[in-house]
Amino acid sequence: MRRVFAFAMAFIAAVSLSIGTSAQNLGGNPEAAKVKNPVAATPESLSAGKALFMKNCRFCHGEDAKGDGPMAPKDSHPANLVDDKWDRGSTDGEIFAVIRNGAGPKFDMKPQKALSDQDIWNIINYLRSIGPQRKR
Repeated sequence: MRRVFAFAMAFIAAVSLSIGTSAQNLGGNPEAAKVKNPVAATPESLSAGKALFMKNCRFCHGEDAKGDGPMAPKDSHPANLVDDKWDRGSTDGEIFAVIRNGAGPKFDMKPQKALSDQDIWNIINYLRSIGPQRKR
C-alpha cells in the first residue's frame, strides 16, 4: 500500500512539474489543459477545498468566488470563478496552473507555492461544485 501511495504522490508531483512554472496568461495553456485532476470530488475533497478557499482565496475572489473580495490589490480585477467564462483556461489542469504559478502578465494573482498539489486539486473540486461544470 505504501508503494501505491508513493507512486501516486510521485505521479502528482511529475504532473505538477509538467504543467510548467510560468504564469498563466490569457488564452489558456495547451500543455496544462492535458492534465487531468487526480483527486475525486468526494464530500471530503469538497469540504477541504472550501476551507482552503476561505483561508487562501476569498480575500480577493470573495466568499462567493465572484471576484469581489475586499482585499484585492488596488486596480486589480480578480476573476469571477463561478461564471461561465474563464480567460486563462477552464480545464482542471489550466486552473491548477493558474493557482500554482499565478496569473500573468502583471502577476496580480501571486503563485501559491505554499499550497500542496492535493490542496489545489481540492480547491478546484470545490470551485467546480459552486460554478458551472466545465471540461475536467
